[in-house]
Amino acid sequence: MKKLFPLLLLCLLAQLTVAQTPGISRVDPTNWWVGMKNKSLQLLVYGPNAGTLTYTISYPGVKLVKAHTVENKNYAFLDLTIAPGTKAGSFELIGRNGSTVIKRNYELKARDNQPKGQGLTTADFIYLLMPDRFSNADPSNDQFADMADKEARRDSAFLRHGGDLKGVENHLDYLKELGVTALWMTPVLENNQPQTNEGGAMRSAYHGYGFTDQYAVDKRLGGNEAYKALSKKLHAEGMRLVQDAVYNHVGINHWILKDMPFKDWLHQWPTYTNTSYKYQPITDPHSAAIDRKVTLDGWFVPFLPDLNQQNPFVANYLIQNAIWNTETFAVDAWRIDTYMYNDQPFMNRCNAALQAEYPKMLTFGESWVNNTVDQAYYTRNKINFPFKSNQTGGLDFVLYSALLEGAKDTTSGWDNGANRPYAVLAQDAVYENPNTLVTFLENHDTDRFFSVVGEDISKYKMAATWLLTMRGIPHWYYGTEVLMKNFKDPSDAEVRRDFPGGFPGDAANKFTAGGRNKAENDAFNFVKALANYRKNTPALHSGKMMQYLPQKGTYVYFRYTDNATVMVATNQNNTPIGLDMARFSERTQGFTKAKNVLTGEVITDLKLVQLPAQTALVLELQ
Repeated sequence: MKKLFPLLLLCLLAQLTVAQTPGISRVDPTNWWVGMKNKSLQLLVYGPNAGTLTYTISYPGVKLVKAHTVENKNYAFLDLTIAPGTKAGSFELIGRNGSTVIKRNYELKARDNQPKGQGLTTADFIYLLMPDRFSNADPSNDQFADMADKEARRDSAFLRHGGDLKGVENHLDYLKELGVTALWMTPVLENNQPQTNEGGAMRSAYHGYGFTDQYAVDKRLGGNEAYKALSKKLHAEGMRLVQDAVYNHVGINHWILKDMPFKDWLHQWPTYTNTSYKYQPITDPHSAAIDRKVTLDGWFVPFLPDLNQQNPFVANYLIQNAIWNTETFAVDAWRIDTYMYNDQPFMNRCNAALQAEYPKMLTFGESWVNNTVDQAYYTRNKINFPFKSNQTGGLDFVLYSALLEGAKDTTSGWDNGANRPYAVLAQDAVYENPNTLVTFLENHDTDRFFSVVGEDISKYKMAATWLLTMRGIPHWYYGTEVLMKNFKDPSDAEVRRDFPGGFPGDAANKFTAGGRNKAENDAFNFVKALANYRKNTPALHSGKMMQYLPQKGTYVYFRYTDNATVMVATNQNNTPIGLDMARFSERTQGFTKAKNVLTGEVITDLKLVQLPAQTALVLELQ
């Protein structure tokens, strides 16, 4: 990559080929709907010399406003309007060039009544899983000879293992038992990527973050129909679907990159330029323009080309695809990958377009920062930034770090232990609504939580209690409820192991109580009890929060409404301690007893509450 990107060279060579008879081989979006609030639609039309055709449409209520010709004659972009009251049906997209007449059928569907765009609330509990690593219900779709990566081998941590969407569907009862209300999977869209050499090992794109076609679910996961079936079953069970979006980049094998419509469809550099991964230049009032540009426009890695969202055609393509996926697969909320590397005005436009069609839609982006100010920048906030984000949610990486460090380090000190989460929550005033932040203890890019806390079940339960009783919308990473563990050593693959019991021939089935050992059942039942209690207790998931300064290794806070109060008390000491309840009279006045929601035990005297060593109590005051 000394002078020009190979992708750009391919694009230029394709445009210099001998002229072909015009044709239309693809139209995106692949279909649309009548009755959408936004009446505008931009069609990407692709085929040999498709840009040399003159287009007409004759269908009641549909008007071709403008046809754009671009650098590459194999593309045309058609601006349409679809009037209110237009009937569902199909029309012919007709292209003419002299005596050549090309016809392409295009469908306008009626919108169905399946729930979609429902968003998420603080009553939800999100479960994050990797479809390739969760459960394989159909081994026949593990490998395809016509795909760039033809391997599926469970003996390699770096290759595809064969998990699929039907496997996920088969275990929704397990998730529901655990108390899960929403399912987030790493991306399911087609990743027809070749294996890449990373750190000296050839690796598959099993994680899903290198799209090669935004209008097709990867057929190794079961394809579009399997995803529709999973979504329908989820909603029938009263659960919600979160889709993982990637707007910042695509896979290097994406179909458009083989013959790009514009040179600036991607961010191009004279020589290859990687992002610095530094977030500070974006919010730093003193930063240099080149530092901001490298952060935003540099490529994430060499095999994930960076999309130029300032190109209006790229922006329209991505936004329409988000709406298409929401409508086609009944998506309720969006997790957005690498949020801070995107052009932020584009993200505001995309968020607004989704919320215009689906007013309850929640978006929560990944902005991996380590301070509250930078995190607030990427969501609705009360800080006087020159740019104001309209994102409704966000992944709370700051609280994530505090929860882990607070649980792991129990030594006494000014900032140790529970002082860490206390201090983060004390800064919530910067957010317009901190309850829309999605909280977590780990994900597919981090060390496994159980390993981080030294496989100490007391610390595990304390951090899990914090997660499930604090503000925000908690998400959980697959397998931690059965004590899956590992560090990212030597690679991410170690924290992305297969769920035991999800694959033919597994020695144990952790989806069932009989397949779990005593410690695993203890952990599962703990999370299950607390998650289900949280789901059914408005004071806990939606009530106000009042926290008290941690003292002598103890941390106490309350979640409350006018009708109910829940007290959470944690003791990080190695010895029991008695809490003088007079200190908390502001919240306990009028209550005489309490029920331990995990054990059912009733405390009849609230004057002094005993906290066992290394324990978290969740008490419903009565």
